[in-house]
Amino acid sequence: MTPPPPVEPASGPAPSGLRWSGRTDRGRYRPNNEDSFLGLRFNDHEVHHLGKLGEASLADMDFVFAVSDGMGGAKAGEYASQIAVEKITKLLPRAFKQSAEGLQAGFADVLAELYEEIHRALVYLGGSYEECHGMETTLSLGWFTPGWMFFGHVGDSRIYYLARESRQLKQITQDDTHVGWLLRNKMIREYEARTHPGRNVLQKSLGGGNQFVEPQVGAVGLQPGDVFLLCTDGLSEGLYEHQIVDLLREPPGGSVATSPASRLVDTAVANSGRDNTTAVVVQVV
Repeated sequence: MTPPPPVEPASGPAPSGLRWSGRTDRGRYRPNNEDSFLGLRFNDHEVHHLGKLGEASLADMDFVFAVSDGMGGAKAGEYASQIAVEKITKLLPRAFKQSAEGLQAGFADVLAELYEEIHRALVYLGGSYEECHGMETTLSLGWFTPGWMFFGHVGDSRIYYLARESRQLKQITQDDTHVGWLLRNKMIREYEARTHPGRNVLQKSLGGGNQFVEPQVGAVGLQPGDVFLLCTDGLSEGLYEHQIVDLLREPPGGSVATSPASRLVDTAVANSGRDNTTAVVVQVV
């Protein structure tokens, strides 16, 4: 797999650590929550699950954050999203040594193998157990090393990048939907995409009836002050991009005591709430 050219950082001080927050909500109408999110800090011999809030150094361990939105009958969607994030726990630590030695040449292969392992597991379970029939999931993940964020993506969850001192939010993943294709090619506008009847019809996901799945992969150079948002489609349906920037940069009413992820999810659910809604915000420090 040949990844796209990495997004190089501007010159400046090297990042020393990360600050993160995560939040998920089933929304106002769904009976259960089929979203999952994950935060890990790891090296080649140990793994630490992260809490919903925290800050830590990048000096001797890598980080991975991920969101997934499961689909399927009964509780298959919940199982699918949980399987996706738990596979990450077992597979990514193997690649820590490579990342410590400078992984730019090989990160795409590592992430492609990870996504293939998750896909095979979901297909097997979906074909073996009636309660798992039709299980599938989206998966968007960011792997943070001292100088880079490597990402992988399948589905219509998203990763956004807000560069330091910028108010221009950049969606670095591509929605695997026809509506996403229309939006990328400027055939419709953001407000039209949000109300399009086919906006939730996936062209690609992990599991389900897909025989092969090739993830989108890429890399972004890190600078202190950069912010990354990983979210499911419940959040992007409840907030326009300029609202996301406002909630990340300027908390309404000075509500700095509320985490960025909570501000985003609470506002999206209040605005819409039709779907499960999940956000993980990672700030480079």
